[in-house]
Amino acid sequence: MASLPQHFTGLRCSPLSSSRFSVKPKQTHKVGAFASPIVSAVAISNAQTKDRLELKKMFEDAYERCRTAPMEGVSFTLEDFQNALEKYDFNSELGTKVKGTVFCTDGNGAFVDITAKSSAYLLVQEASIHRIKHVDEAGIVPGLREEFMIIGENEADDSLILSLRSIQYELAWERCRQLQAEDAVVKGKVVSANKGGVVAMVEGLRGFVPFSQISSKSTAEELLDKELPLKFVEVDEEQSRLVFSNRKAMADSQAQLGIGSVVLGTVQSLKPYGAFVDIGGINGLLHVSQISHDRVSDIATVLQPGDTLKVMILSHDRERGRVSLSTKKLEPTPGDMIRNPTLVFEKAEEMAQTFRQRIAQAEAMARADMLRFQPESGLTLSSDGILGPLTSELPAEGLDLTDVLPAAAQDS
Repeated sequence: MASLPQHFTGLRCSPLSSSRFSVKPKQTHKVGAFASPIVSAVAISNAQTKDRLELKKMFEDAYERCRTAPMEGVSFTLEDFQNALEKYDFNSELGTKVKGTVFCTDGNGAFVDITAKSSAYLLVQEASIHRIKHVDEAGIVPGLREEFMIIGENEADDSLILSLRSIQYELAWERCRQLQAEDAVVKGKVVSANKGGVVAMVEGLRGFVPFSQISSKSTAEELLDKELPLKFVEVDEEQSRLVFSNRKAMADSQAQLGIGSVVLGTVQSLKPYGAFVDIGGINGLLHVSQISHDRVSDIATVLQPGDTLKVMILSHDRERGRVSLSTKKLEPTPGDMIRNPTLVFEKAEEMAQTFRQRIAQAEAMARADMLRFQPESGLTLSSDGILGPLTSELPAEGLDLTDVLPAAAQDS
């Protein structure tokens, strides 16, 4: 095979015009020395031109497909695409509620995946309506899926700040409005006080109880950390105003106290003359003489502050707000309150029923005595305490009044 220089043998270059750039014949190089670079350049140029043409053709074909059949070869429809956008896109404006999943927690809060471009963050102070030190105290753990409210944005990394407390506040106010509409009695823990009254926590919200609406004469310091029965006076979410009344709640509780009824109470304090017992927000006195049929020389040997016990209502002075209690009347046998108080509490309702029957019979006897002075009534009393008729309108066996409630209970 002939070498490349041999193919160019006999070629001659036309002489250059005479000028200061002219080269003497003896300095002229052989043409063969430049043949290889020239051929390579021509080949490269042709290849690039071909590639450009192919690329141009490819773009023209793609443009034509997009113009005439844009969905050809696509595995999902435009509707599917729109649904996907709605699934992963949401309104990030303040106050918007979004669903999210907690995937990590730290000492300051929790990271939440809300399918946004970056994760969102739940601060510990926004994790609960109550004061907590760590999010796990509110049940915020990895894997929890919950609805959050967007309350801000971190400018450093464009991540969103979330809140659970804001949603819980909305629910708490709604719950308070519902309880007010039901005229319900609720328990509120006193957390602070000022010159005008005390502040109590109800449903996680702080409400005000004026001193004029507190039934007891206790000082603010004595009421701290105690629970009071309360009724709603005002519920105004827009003004963040929540006002309660202890007096209204106490009036309802007292109306339900009937002579001879058994209630559950907690010993609050001991005095030489008896024990003060809290019965649903009302302080009743269990006098030392009403603890047991047996003599009690030292109350502390029978009762201690904090003890829970069943007591029976002996009397109730609504005007003076005084309630007298008894466990003595609940003893199956004298001295049981000292020897076996558990038995007393087990038999409390049974013994109270017996007591009420005795009261009813005594009142029936008293009424019968009054009727004896009114012959026109046509009634008479048998030896069994049964009022019998002297007229044909009443049954022959008479009326049994042994189950009649005491007058005081009927009036209540």
